[in-house]
Amino acid sequence: MTPDDVLRAYRQGYFPMAEARHHTGFDWYEARRRGIIPLEAFHLPRRARRHLRQAGFRYAINGDFAGVIGGCADRESTWIGVGIEALFLKLHEAGHAHSFEAWDGETLVAGLYGLAFGRVFCAESIFQRRPEAMKGVLAFCHAELVRRGYRLWDTQFLNPFLEQFGAMEIPAKAYQLRLAEATAADPIEPLTRNPMLSDWTP
Repeated sequence: MTPDDVLRAYRQGYFPMAEARHHTGFDWYEARRRGIIPLEAFHLPRRARRHLRQAGFRYAINGDFAGVIGGCADRESTWIGVGIEALFLKLHEAGHAHSFEAWDGETLVAGLYGLAFGRVFCAESIFQRRPEAMKGVLAFCHAELVRRGYRLWDTQFLNPFLEQFGAMEIPAKAYQLRLAEATAADPIEPLTRNPMLSDWTP
């Protein structure tokens, strides 16, 4: 499967999942009720904001994509099989997959990776190695998506962790309409493969 095949599937609303970490193969899925974070309704809890400012993390895009996807897969149970990991590394090399990161000095402490096309960003997974660090990554990701003019932030599913940031579920038909609109919209400033260190603060 090529990066173009993957992009074609995502543009139709599908996403891949493997049964276990060691699997090279995977299946394609779509959600009857799709998780999204409305860009206009994102909320960072006040307590998390205070903690993040005190922690003084630095934020970056594509500083260590391989480290981020590896961190996301490093858990007892994961749908990020080695085949999906290899495919997303190719997508990153082609400039389509990106990571948003939090750093403590030279140490990667949290990261989120996903796929970008049109004005759509499909967030795949997130991890952290410091308390609250992944909340900072989500807030940084939101700030960059808004700044660049994205219209749809897809999370595939909804969970209690994402709900605190304003995430919600919408029916599959409503998602398809948003997806088509955001995919067909005028071009915007793309996320590039080159690493970018940001001076953003929560």
